[in-house]
Amino acid sequence: MLSEDTINAFLKARSLAVFGVSRDPEKYGYKVYKTLKEKGLRVFAVNPHATEVDGDPVYPGLQALPELPEAIVTVVPPDVTKAVVGQALQAGIRKIWMQPGSEHEEAIRQAQQHGATVVFGGPCIMVVAKTHLR
Repeated sequence: MLSEDTINAFLKARSLAVFGVSRDPEKYGYKVYKTLKEKGLRVFAVNPHATEVDGDPVYPGLQALPELPEAIVTVVPPDVTKAVVGQALQAGIRKIWMQPGSEHEEAIRQAQQHGATVVFGGPCIMVVAKTHLR
């Protein structure tokens, strides 16, 4: 069971990066980004195959962001999650939320070994944000 402390730690992050943002409003990468932004969070969109979404810049990777985010959310295939988590841990990011379907077992273990707060196996951060942020 996901604790309220963990949920609050993520939702109070100064900034988050969503990996796998999509320009397609039907895809979860779009929905997650849009929901977090609409809830007033400072969110960076990351996707190496896009340059903008709804007029917002989309960055190709972690190193291209204008600032280091406090937390990351993955909405990408598991192998991409593994690479992203490795980069995030190396950069000092210790809050990682793997959306259902993006989880990678080795990345989970690696994050936990680095003392990161890692959410995996559900729930969707979009659902949590809708119920915890007004």
